[in-house]
Amino acid sequence: MTYTQALEYIHSRPRFSKAPGLQVMKNLLDKIGNPQQKLKFVHIAGTNGKGSVTVMTASILQQAGYKVGMTISPYVLDFRERFQINGEWISEAALTQITAEIKEYAEEMETNGQGAPNEFELVTAAALKWFAQENCDIVCMETGLGGRLDATNAVENTLVACITQIGFDHTEVLGDTLAKITAEKCGIIKPGCTVINYPAQQVGVTEQIARCCEQTENTLCTPELDDFAPIEHSGLSNYVNYGGYQAELQMLGAHQALNASVAVECALALWRDGFKIEDSHIEAGLAAAKLPARIEVISREPLVVLDGAHNLDGAKALAQTLQLAKMPKLTFIMGVLKDKSSMEMIKALAPYMAELYTVTPDNPRALAAEVLAEQAEPYCQDSVPYDDLSLAIEDAKDTAKHGIVICGSLYLAAQARKILLPDEIH
Repeated sequence: MTYTQALEYIHSRPRFSKAPGLQVMKNLLDKIGNPQQKLKFVHIAGTNGKGSVTVMTASILQQAGYKVGMTISPYVLDFRERFQINGEWISEAALTQITAEIKEYAEEMETNGQGAPNEFELVTAAALKWFAQENCDIVCMETGLGGRLDATNAVENTLVACITQIGFDHTEVLGDTLAKITAEKCGIIKPGCTVINYPAQQVGVTEQIARCCEQTENTLCTPELDDFAPIEHSGLSNYVNYGGYQAELQMLGAHQALNASVAVECALALWRDGFKIEDSHIEAGLAAAKLPARIEVISREPLVVLDGAHNLDGAKALAQTLQLAKMPKLTFIMGVLKDKSSMEMIKALAPYMAELYTVTPDNPRALAAEVLAEQAEPYCQDSVPYDDLSLAIEDAKDTAKHGIVICGSLYLAAQARKILLPDEIH
């Protein structure tokens, strides 16, 4: 099997299983030697902020000298970005070798009537196999979708479970109320683990998480908003001071300070569990953590901001960031998927738009640029659809007076990054 064949095999599998559940995943893990039993976990679920908390926590642990496995989803630059140890992607050779082994077992399972693993189950199994082979000290693993029935929930030895901001997304799978969605996310809570909760949940969410922790006799920690020192925002920069831990974050947005507090409390929970983590490791880890396309400043002259936020909460976070930075109206390039709340996203961002160029992301589920431009008309009259992202970026650079924001989808962000940073390794 070549690397290309490995990727083709992984992507040939269905994205979701017809009957959600963990049995197929557990069968697959059993076939490959149950690598999850050799590992310890920080497990992260939520609607928004999973990737940020995962990266921040992994960065802190790396600063403390641990060998840290990390999974993030979806990727922005390269498929191998989803599997990392101390910030280094899995090699093509390692991913190919592991995929070839897993393919053999997956086909055997299908033949024997033990179920056919879907794409995410294969990816999760491959990550766990690699982390175990490389003898990781701990793994920071974010869920793919939900929590209770997510493939990652087949893991054991969860030391800390983090619940990030919960909102409405994937309602057709997770439920159409915050209570139903929260119940699915809380499914990652294992007996004996510490639970860290996002400090600014919507009404009722924290109370529901607290009830879940009481029922399972788990310790719940929710950072106190009073423990954040007020920070003077200066342009597009992001300083955080939570409980005396201070850092300048590479990820912008007031919400990132809240995500940082979850990572801090996660680190402190691990410290109480015997991990040798010092205050300096926490501050250095927060400062070093970065994720591409999360309100990322690609350049300052001219100003180009790239944000993969793909739902209403993400759009609101971007809007709040621009407001706090006192930014003038900017030229927006936007592309979204059909199943996202595109009109609400436009409405949230419209006060910061000088003009809007709409594009169609490179994805089968993409909303057509023409449809998005039509939706935007009531909120931004200067809305122009483009057939080509490169041309939209070129025109925006020519016409933008104060800067450019490219947003709406991680798929779009991946396309844009390759155009804006052609020399970067992809």
